[in-house]
Amino acid sequence: MPTTPAPFTADDYRARMARAARSAADAGLAGVLVAPGPDLVYLTGYRPTADTERLTMLVVPASRAPEEDEAQIQALGLGPVLVVPTLEAPDAARAAGAAALTLRDWTDGKDPYAVTAPLLDPAGRFGVSDNAWAMHLLALQQALPGTSYVALTEALPMLRAVKDARELARVEAAGAAADATYEEILKVRFAGRRETDVAADLAALLLQHGHSQVDFTVVGSGPNGADPHHEAGERVIGRGDMVVLDFGGLKDGYGSDTTRTVHVGEPGAEERRVHEVVRAAQQAGFEAVRPGAACQEVDRAARAVVEQAGYGEYFIHRTGHGIGVTTHEPPYMIEGEDRPMVPGMCFSVEPGIYLPGRFGVRIEDIVTVTETAGRRLNNTPRELAIVE
Repeated sequence: MPTTPAPFTADDYRARMARAARSAADAGLAGVLVAPGPDLVYLTGYRPTADTERLTMLVVPASRAPEEDEAQIQALGLGPVLVVPTLEAPDAARAAGAAALTLRDWTDGKDPYAVTAPLLDPAGRFGVSDNAWAMHLLALQQALPGTSYVALTEALPMLRAVKDARELARVEAAGAAADATYEEILKVRFAGRRETDVAADLAALLLQHGHSQVDFTVVGSGPNGADPHHEAGERVIGRGDMVVLDFGGLKDGYGSDTTRTVHVGEPGAEERRVHEVVRAAQQAGFEAVRPGAACQEVDRAARAVVEQAGYGEYFIHRTGHGIGVTTHEPPYMIEGEDRPMVPGMCFSVEPGIYLPGRFGVRIEDIVTVTETAGRRLNNTPRELAIVE
């Protein structure tokens, strides 16, 4: 049975907020403003019961103080502050990271920005989590016209990118659960069933293998496989179809994402050839993973194989994306991304070829960067599987 890892502690969240404060200082920011969403969960462990119009915002002032000085900073009231509605303050106080910050609450009928504004440098530039409500940001700008803001993904794109050992164990376990799901789905019947039927099987298997949340179950059969993000529909899968299976979700708060392409019955020569090109491209992308190399090198390596085989115009997306508390996050493996790979990064390597009106092929593994190379976190066979 799936096991539940030990939860993150107040010290874990304290270290994350301290790192965010130092990263903000290094980026020339006055601080970081975090709305409900993945960044707030990552930094504090707090997930509000509902994302409402009531302002909830974590304020992390920039600081270059060593981590060991964080307790003193907090005692002086200079550390992170979580602004919450009074009716949600009890839940916020129970979050694992609450011990590492100060809570400030506001009641309905009062001005939440009057509580938040004194926490900010009135002339500062702040990184803001990407999913912050525009109404809250505009109200802060009105209260503090001297402030300016930049999206957190732009200002601190690597905030969540490098996983520590406990995070990496969760991503690895999520990958193993997705692998177990794939091994089981190969046993079900494809021919004569709708795409939605197979998608439902995938979702049930992900939950059975320990996922708490299923985010996507792409089942693209025949010509639908040429749409990389095809939503499973009512098309009946038939013999002779190539079928793209892309599925994942969250297990213990961290994501899984894997893709394999199967064939119903015996494939033709071109289908075998295209699948082998994608398999070779995926292998080349994986072999390009190494610390210090630019992220774009993964894309270049995989794309070169596809282009040399004559299918370059049919590889229509980046080679990979980061994964962690969300399925898609920095870094992105695409031309122009010259940020170096660092041990602890986790991202997908997923080249594909999509022939409009005919079929598509994609193969995807989550990979982590080690001290010397890359290590796959998905380990099911990448050869073309034949299903019934």
